Amino acid sequence: MYRLTSEEIESLAGAGEGYNVEFKVNVPAKVRELSQKLTTATEMRSFFQNSNRIYFDAVPCQRFNIDEDLDKQNFKQFLLESSISGKISTQQILNNLQTFDESGVIKNGGVLFFGQHPKTFFPHAIIHCVRFKGTSKVHIIDDKKYGGSLYQQYLQAEAWIKDKLAVSYIIKGTKPRKEVWEIPLTVFKEAIINALSHRDYYEQGAKTMIEIYDDRVEISNPGSLLVDLKSDFGKKSITRNPLIFGLFTRMNLVEQVASGIPRMRDEMREAGLPEPTFSTDGGFFTIEFRRTQDDPINFENDPINFEDIIFELIKNKEGLSAPDISKLIEKSVKTTKRYITKLKESGKIEFRGARKTGGYYLK
Repeated sequence: MYRLTSEEIESLAGAGEGYNVEFKVNVPAKVRELSQKLTTATEMRSFFQNSNRIYFDAVPCQRFNIDEDLDKQNFKQFLLESSISGKISTQQILNNLQTFDESGVIKNGGVLFFGQHPKTFFPHAIIHCVRFKGTSKVHIIDDKKYGGSLYQQYLQAEAWIKDKLAVSYIIKGTKPRKEVWEIPLTVFKEAIINALSHRDYYEQGAKTMIEIYDDRVEISNPGSLLVDLKSDFGKKSITRNPLIFGLFTRMNLVEQVASGIPRMRDEMREAGLPEPTFSTDGGFFTIEFRRTQDDPINFENDPINFEDIIFELIKNKEGLSAPDISKLIEKSVKTTKRYITKLKESGKIEFRGARKTGGYYLK
């Protein structure tokens, strides 16, 4: 019987669809020889991943040069978020994080997490964000692609989502305003990290996608559920990229293994929204969040009337100065004074006292 080398296995697993290969695998003593017929690249990769034989993020990247290609600023940010002392050498820290293989070459996961330009090595490893008008893929309003390190992709994607969703503000007395998002932002943190950690990076013809429609938000990544996870979805966690998942965990962006799915469900229920739905169609894992059923376009662009807010603040506590009000509404003093001027011109408020120590009162 011919035995495949690890290099031959990796070559076959990444070769693509259309192969019909029969593998005979020797398993530990007292267990009979297992023969399993695998017909697609996806099945091959899944089989060997489940057998702890091959992971994309564990494959060495020979072209990466630590001295030239490492993003030092991003690495410093990682150390800060992970509470790792910077007194140890960079080489030693990377080694402790298991980002090198046995021969001292950095692994793909290390390149994706710490490289200056990971796209140079893996052009497909990006997040593609698209905002559609309506509920179908017909009219595109905004289209962005984010590369860089995986942590930077996460930050950029989260900021893009925040820019597209509606937010309302609750102000009680003189307390700072409270933001209430139409969908809790925490669920997007979970979903984006999930997509970056569990996507199939061997699949070079697809990208991690974030799509926003009038009625929903969809976050998807290449790669279906691994075989062993299908019967225990939401209860157990198996990742295609244990190194990447581990690095996100070190940054405290992953709270607990297998807790992401239940936490997203709880967050949506607490917000009075439908639970997220999950699908694995077409070789993608997709999470869908339903948006508010109010008129989404108007709600999304509904302006905040800061003049009314300032009037209520002064009504509740007279004598507030412009800098006081500026902090409460989280606007610059210059912008705040423009709102105050309009209120003064309309005869609703007036300034009393000395220029530096006075404040605003109802007129």
